[in-house]
Order: sequence, then structure tokens, then C-alpha cells
Amino acid sequence: MKTKRFIFFAGLVSCAALVLSMQAFRQQQVRHLAVPRYNVIYILADDLGYAELGCYGNTFNETPNLDRMAATGLRLTNCYAAAPVCSPYRAALMTGKHPARLDITDYLRPNAGKHLDTAETTLAEMFRANGYRTGIVGKWHLSGYVRAGAPEETLPDQHGFDEVLVSENEGIAEGWYFHPYLFNKDIQKRLPGDHEYITDRQNQEALDFIDRHQKQPFFLYLSHYAVHTTVHGKPELVRHFKNKKGAGTAPATKENPTGDVYRRWPADSRAKHNNPHLAAQLYVVDQGVGMIMEKLKKLGIDKNTIVIFTSDNGGETTITSNRPLRGGKSMLYEGGVTEPFLIWNPKLFPKASIIPAPVSTIDFYPTLMELVSASPNNQQFDGMSVAGLLRNPSLKQPERPFYWYYPLDKPHFLGGRSAGSVRLGDWKLIEFYDDRHDELYNLAKDRSEQHNLAAREPGRLAILKKKLADWRKVTAEDRLRQ
Repeated sequence: MKTKRFIFFAGLVSCAALVLSMQAFRQQQVRHLAVPRYNVIYILADDLGYAELGCYGNTFNETPNLDRMAATGLRLTNCYAAAPVCSPYRAALMTGKHPARLDITDYLRPNAGKHLDTAETTLAEMFRANGYRTGIVGKWHLSGYVRAGAPEETLPDQHGFDEVLVSENEGIAEGWYFHPYLFNKDIQKRLPGDHEYITDRQNQEALDFIDRHQKQPFFLYLSHYAVHTTVHGKPELVRHFKNKKGAGTAPATKENPTGDVYRRWPADSRAKHNNPHLAAQLYVVDQGVGMIMEKLKKLGIDKNTIVIFTSDNGGETTITSNRPLRGGKSMLYEGGVTEPFLIWNPKLFPKASIIPAPVSTIDFYPTLMELVSASPNNQQFDGMSVAGLLRNPSLKQPERPFYWYYPLDKPHFLGGRSAGSVRLGDWKLIEFYDDRHDELYNLAKDRSEQHNLAAREPGRLAILKKKLADWRKVTAEDRLRQ
């Protein structure tokens, strides 16, 4: 009898424990659901150099909203692009992999026979798999286009983007920033007529996307065409910057006698410093950042949204200066691969900080996965999460190498040459494949890369050359062109 009573009592205890356990599990689930996932807005400028923002020391351009973002968030001073040109950067961003591993090491022409492989689990696909609404507004440039002679094409909707807005199917490499743009006919039908400025349109589409999806987690990739050449600014803004003290020259042309840019006329400025046309373009990009920040605050989702601003490679040296850094777009000097990078969220990063530790494009995918607590996927990364560094800017980072591989059949029209590079600690090696000469710099003492120490440091040179050669063997050996 005692045994039966004991069994009955034990059963009651077990049932009670099970009920309590289930209640605790449900409460844990509710608590988990009550904690909203961070939205992510990734704003990318095109060909914007390191030194163009006020928060990076520029005194000519006017970027008050980005400067405010830097003053209340994190500003990185050694953020490296994975490549000195467009498509490889974007491929690295979407995958967390070196461009050499993806076989996208140069910008893709409209008739390119390659594209970002759909077998890759992209950043957008990661977000979508975690319940996010995903959208791209603007430039893709990770495929050729069938209408331009490419054998096939893959567009953003094949890589995880639910909404594709104001995106190219031919590109606007010639810089037609005023309507009508060089887009495919289907996109053209959705756009207003004369006088619309494409950066305004992109800013508005971004605001509308945020409005539509304010009650669910979202990932928005606002990929600007500005400030890519040919530089086109709004006429009233160009005049404003031309009248500023220290403005660069802006010679007139026969078609455009005032030197101002209006509608289809190409910008004629080749000012290498304080370019009023570039400043006018950047001003509208900055306006968009301000409107996005205001929208987030108005909707009450600012504390739950991570906002990032950066660029894909250095500025073109035909129209601007990346000083104090050497070189620019298409070059592996610091001016070609060092980018402005701002990241903002008042909960995650409550204290404004400047972070000098080097990071790379290939780090952003795994970093965002960690910041939003995304479920792991099968994507293999070359980069690493730097979420810990962002949360604690004083955190000491392990020394690791940063690699570049930029093989060219002939020199880039902007001056870049076929080369590879590695940075380890303060030291950076650039190997030029065309004439097989080496350049070695101590960036701690010579960030402008003016003093080649290859002849004076043969031991260090040999170490870095071997490290770069070993890395190439496992990433791009079958594609080497030396």
C-alpha cells in the first residue's frame, strides 16, 4: 500500500515538474519573442574616398548628418575594402569571402561571362532565412546582363532580396543621375519624368521600404550610384560649392557653357581637390542619411536598428584627392582600399568611439550575424566577426593578415596595375605582377606610403612574400596571371 502511495505521489511530483518545466519553456519563448531582432540598414556610397566626410577631416564637403552619426556612434579608421574596384567588393560583402575565392577580382563589364554564384548563401539570404524582409535600393553590379551580350545573368532577387528597387539592368557607369536613366524599360516605367535626381529617388524608396516593414525585422541595402563618375550634381548645389572658398576648378564646355551640370550634360570637372560636383552629389547622399535617421526615430524603431555607412573603394584620382592617403580607385595603395566606415545603434554602441583596429569587408557578414543573433548557416567565411570589438572598442585584437589579389591583363584606365598585397601588423607589401617589383611600407610611420623599405628590410619582405604566395595557392592558384 505504501508503495502505491509513493508511486502516486511521485507521479504527481513528476507531472507538476513537467507542467512547471513547460511553463518555464513557454515563458522563455515569450521572452525571446518579446526581444525584437535588430533591423539592419547598410548604406553604401560608390567610389567615395576615405577623406571626403567631415568626420574624417574634410572641411570643404558638407556632411552634417554623417558627422552626427559618427559623433554618436562608432567610426573606424582602418576599414579595408576587399578590392580597389566595385564588383569584387560587393561580392565579398554578400559572401564574407575573398574576391579571389569567388573568381570576381575585377569589375564586371555589361557583357561579362561571370556572375556571383547562386550556390553562395548571401547576406540577404541569411537575413531572409532568419525571418527578415530584405530589400535592395540601387546598384547591384554582380552580374553581366543578357541584353548587353552576357551569356546569363543573376540579379538580386536570385540572391535573397525580396524587393529590388531602382536597380540597374545596364548600369549607370556614365553617370546619368538625372532622369531618364540608363535602366531597363520595366524599371523606367516606374519612375517619374524630367528633373528627378536618382539619389533623391533612392532616398525616398528607402524611406518607403522602412515604412512598409516597420513592424517586422528588415534588412535594407541602400546601394547608391553616387559619387561614381561622371559626377552629376544638382545645379543649385554645384553653384553653392563652386562659390565656396577653395573650390576646385570646373571648366566650362561647349555644350555646358556655365560649367554647371544639368540633366544629361556630363559633369566637366576634373578638379583634384574640393570638387564642387562631387560635393553636390555627396550632399544629397548625406541628406538621405538624415531622413532615414529621422524616420527611424519617428517610428520608434531607432534603438532597434543598426545603421552602417561606408564605400566600396577609394575615390577616383581624376576628380578628387584621397590625401593624406596615396592612390585611389583601382590601386592597392591605401587610398584605393581604405574606406570611411560608420556604424550606429544607441543600445549596442551607447558610447561614441573611434576604432583604429583594421577590419575588412569580409568581416561584415559574420559580424552582422552575431549582432542580430542569427541562426548559423552553411556559409564558409574568410572573414571573422568583429562584433566583440564593436561592443568594446578597447578590446585588443589578434594580429591577422589582410590580403588583396588584383590581377589585370592591362593597366586600369585610372592607373591601377596588376598586383597583390598583404598587410600584417604595421607592415604592408605590394607585389606588382607586371614588372615584378615589390614595395614595402611601415604604415604606423608612413601611412601615405612614400618610403619603400623593400631594399632595407629583406627579411621582413621575404616573410610577407611567402605569406602572400601561400595564401594565393589556396584561393586563386589556378587564376594567377603573373
